[in-house]
Amino acid sequence: MAFTTHNQASPYVSPWTIGFRFKLLVWEYCWLCFCAWTPKPLNAWRLLWLRAFGARLSGVPFVHQRARIPMPWNLEMHHRACLGDRTNAYSLGLICIKEEATIAQEAYLCTGTHDFSSPALELRTAPIVIGARAFVGARAFVMPGVTVGADAVVGACSVVTRDVPARTFSAGNPCKVIRPRA
Repeated sequence: MAFTTHNQASPYVSPWTIGFRFKLLVWEYCWLCFCAWTPKPLNAWRLLWLRAFGARLSGVPFVHQRARIPMPWNLEMHHRACLGDRTNAYSLGLICIKEEATIAQEAYLCTGTHDFSSPALELRTAPIVIGARAFVGARAFVMPGVTVGADAVVGACSVVTRDVPARTFSAGNPCKVIRPRA
């Protein structure tokens, strides 16, 4: 797991510049004004706004109107990938969701943490990759630097701290492989 450390003088100083924070604010208001109120069938409209802010979308993924994506320029979604109702793609680092993967309601993909060995508690980010046709259950929490393999299933409310092998059922806190997926 390769982490990127963002320099901070102290835990009370943001690693983001004023210009970057302004960009975050503009995105947040655009999503609120133009997307958050839209019905499910207006997915193409939401995808248009995500692309305008730098999301890399191939084919036709689905993004629920109540999904939360703080930095769309760090989001990559492939054909028929799905971010469900109230999912949180905390995209401080890259989140890649491969084709036909599903992130169920209220799941949390978290690419950021802190360097707890440092007094400044610098922000650390690492990418998350969700493999093709994988399923991340409701309210699951996926930590930075984790890869969920293709065709894997992560159970609801699981806390995923390590990579999940392809074609397996995994669940729990911490998430562990339960059995292979036939």
